[in-house]
Amino acid sequence: MIQITSQMRVLVAIEPVDGRKGIDSLAQLCREKLAEDPFSGCVFIFRSRSGIAIRLLTYDGQGYWLLQKRLSKNRFRWWPEGDQPAKRLESYEAQLLLAAGDVSRVRAAPMWRRVNGTQLGNR
Repeated sequence: MIQITSQMRVLVAIEPVDGRKGIDSLAQLCREKLAEDPFSGCVFIFRSRSGIAIRLLTYDGQGYWLLQKRLSKNRFRWWPEGDQPAKRLESYEAQLLLAAGDVSRVRAAPMWRRVNGTQLGNR
């Protein structure tokens, strides 16, 4: 299993893909449909057309990792929508998605925000 850390960029493809696609086909989709470099180290997540499986593709500097999770019951109910080919997720959202959770129902504090003197009690 691969650990998704907060430093990793995670992109979810909006449109489902053929669940039989392998590394080369998914890397080509990254280039052509998502306009992203599959060698970038980004974690790409794809959903099968049936919605029962997702695949993760990432490059670690030596080679590709291709991981698949197929649910034995139900489907991945939450999936992003939009007019862009992909949606960026935070690492905690990707982990929730891997657990077949509903990413839209979970909110966390912003990853970074400016702190000024008035927020610290200094005036």
